[in-house]
Amino acid sequence: MSSVARAREAAASEDGLPLPRRIWAIVAISLGTSLLVIDGAIPTVALPTIARDLGVSSALVTNVITVYQLVLVMLLLPFSSLGDRLGHRTLYQYGQGVFMVASGLCYFADNFVLLLVLRGAQAVGAAMALSVSAAMLRQIYPSTKLGTGLGVNSVIVASSAALAPTLGGYIVGHTDWHLVFVVAVPFAIVSLIIGRALPEPVRLNRRSELVSGVWSALSMLLLVGGLQLGTHGSVVVGIAVIAAGIVSTAMLVRRERQRATPVLPVDLLARPVIGLSALAAMACFVSSGALMLSLPFRLETGMGYDPQVVGTLLLPFPLTMLVVSPVAGWVSDRVAPTKLGVAGMAIAIIGLLLLATMGDEPGIFGICWRLSFTAVGFGLFFSPNSRLMIGRAPRERAAAAGGLLSTSRLFGQTLAAVLVGILLQAGFGQSPVPLYAACALAVVAAICSLARYRTVFPSRAAT
Repeated sequence: MSSVARAREAAASEDGLPLPRRIWAIVAISLGTSLLVIDGAIPTVALPTIARDLGVSSALVTNVITVYQLVLVMLLLPFSSLGDRLGHRTLYQYGQGVFMVASGLCYFADNFVLLLVLRGAQAVGAAMALSVSAAMLRQIYPSTKLGTGLGVNSVIVASSAALAPTLGGYIVGHTDWHLVFVVAVPFAIVSLIIGRALPEPVRLNRRSELVSGVWSALSMLLLVGGLQLGTHGSVVVGIAVIAAGIVSTAMLVRRERQRATPVLPVDLLARPVIGLSALAAMACFVSSGALMLSLPFRLETGMGYDPQVVGTLLLPFPLTMLVVSPVAGWVSDRVAPTKLGVAGMAIAIIGLLLLATMGDEPGIFGICWRLSFTAVGFGLFFSPNSRLMIGRAPRERAAAAGGLLSTSRLFGQTLAAVLVGILLQAGFGQSPVPLYAACALAVVAAICSLARYRTVFPSRAAT
């Protein structure tokens, strides 16, 4: 396709792709996103088997998950910038290809080092694809239906994360554990084939940002790696690495302020509607992550429930999110997203307090309705907040906004794991303390939403 034709299609994408191509594009990006999310979580149930088969310790085998998450969070922002130069669809499909090849090679991983290398390669492919997926959603859907599209995407992410442990458990229980990684390959092939329906790649004339990209990745490595070291290794070393990460990030911010299209999107963060939305998103992801990571300890150790029963008791949260998220996305196309977000956080705060203050014998129904009620609040928040972050960014910076959103989610989930780990080591894991901490973070998210409203629209409730 010529550059003129691509420019015309880019202009037409203001109103989304035409039907039926839009449907095929939605299927392609939904399938691709689900594969990448599942692959991040599906090995969890296989870790004991992998450790036994490859002869490594239980502590060491967790790096199968950690390496994937670390590489992913390091590369999202650099690849968002690269996607603008290569074209979003081009980078997305390259990422799918890298992910597919790395997944297939995992079948031949007969030692732990090789498995970690291939997991890192999977994460590279996933980062390439996820860094531009939100920007393509903005091109696929008409602007008046962007909230609906992000709601559907939230459902894909939530349902994939919920499906991963069950699917992984079935594969490990009936076949070779290597197939936990390989199962994605045929579906990735299908995603690549129908991916031709995705918006045509439009290449923006921008110079290479190699230095900023590498610097951004290293800063994330120091921050996230320091958190991991502080939680699972030496606290002193972890704090030193985090401090180095903070200094590196501060220096990078100073450099990026002078650039028109920075890799670290300081230009977007300077906009109150996006910066406060990103902070609110991170606080909300930490809150929901702390809830779902800490509650099993309280249910098992504090209340005596069997682990298999605990898994069932947690289901109301993702199931409720599956229903609420698309509805919230659809409503956010018609109602000010901040109204939905603040209302959602108010509900989530009440739900977290109800969970924190429930007695030692609330009963199965008592636990389930509280979790479902809390999930309604989080579901009302995530899709509208994402709509503001993606929809309010300039179209030429949509990929950067999408990378920022994904980074907020992954960094928030990492902080949640660190928070729960610290509380467990301090002896508070089986108490209501983690839930009160989650409640405090939900309050932070609500305050950020209100501050965004007052900063951007001081005289009227428009967002």
